[in-house]
Amino acid sequence: MSTIPYSDDVLDPSVSLLQLTDVSKILEVPKSRVEQMLRDRDIIAVKRNRVPGVPEVFLNVAGKQVVKGLPGLLAVLHDGGYEDHEILRWLFEADDTLPGTPIDAMHGDLMREVIRRAQSMAF
Repeated sequence: MSTIPYSDDVLDPSVSLLQLTDVSKILEVPKSRVEQMLRDRDIIAVKRNRVPGVPEVFLNVAGKQVVKGLPGLLAVLHDGGYEDHEILRWLFEADDTLPGTPIDAMHGDLMREVIRRAQSMAF
């Protein structure tokens, strides 16, 4: 089994993280599936106080799924040469042209706009 990738914690301490077991419960999948999602770069985890966690906003808790469009967005940015810590900083950085941050906009009607911006950044 390959190592599970984790990013350095570049997030504000106020960003809520879910432990991998909590993510597996929300998504109703085995923890090993969550670990595979991390290896496949469908989601990103950080280590905070030596405990790995996934930002809670990466999940649509009510829908019991990863936020729509997030795996594709991460793929675009990874393919563009961005590292996990750079992606996390961008996703959680306030943007005056969006309502809040890019990850906040992924939960609303601006998902396509966020992906379009990521595509332009990657080129």
